[in-house]
Amino acid sequence: MENISIHHLQHFITEDLYLLKNDRDQLLEEKTPILKNISEPPVLAEIPEEKALVAEIKAEPIQVRGNFEKGVLILHEEESLKPEVMDMLVKMINAVGHSMNEVGLLNSASLEGRTMEDFKNLNAHTVLKFGRIKHSVNSVLTAMYEVYSEDETEYLSADALSVIAEDKNLKKKLWTVLQILFNISK
Repeated sequence: MENISIHHLQHFITEDLYLLKNDRDQLLEEKTPILKNISEPPVLAEIPEEKALVAEIKAEPIQVRGNFEKGVLILHEEESLKPEVMDMLVKMINAVGHSMNEVGLLNSASLEGRTMEDFKNLNAHTVLKFGRIKHSVNSVLTAMYEVYSEDETEYLSADALSVIAEDKNLKKKLWTVLQILFNISK
């Protein structure tokens, strides 16, 4: 394909081609003969469709698994939860007086590239963060296994669910702080 002339390429490439200003300037300096019919590229700011696409992308809300009826959001590091981890989570949620139908689940990958504003638009009242979450919500959370309140939302940060499921001491530590968070008497 290196030996095909620009005239032959017109049969394969039917769309208009544009060079970026830097590339065009470089080719002009080299006095490349293919530049005689090349027009200036359009300025990106003049393309209204691009602005509409950016607005459309930002408008899509974060998708939460579950009904999320009570505003309890569970953020977890794992891409998917193993059955034994999910069983522990169900028992934990039931023990604090909720069901899995009332909470929302969200893994870290679902939050990547989303803004804090997108996160706040979920309107979670209680956020349980398990493990490392790749999002700016980490800036809100303070010490592990302590309840933190900000703007009518309560946060709890703990180890990853898969780590807690394998460690009896971490389960006890989590249960102690969940009792405080959900106001459960011992």
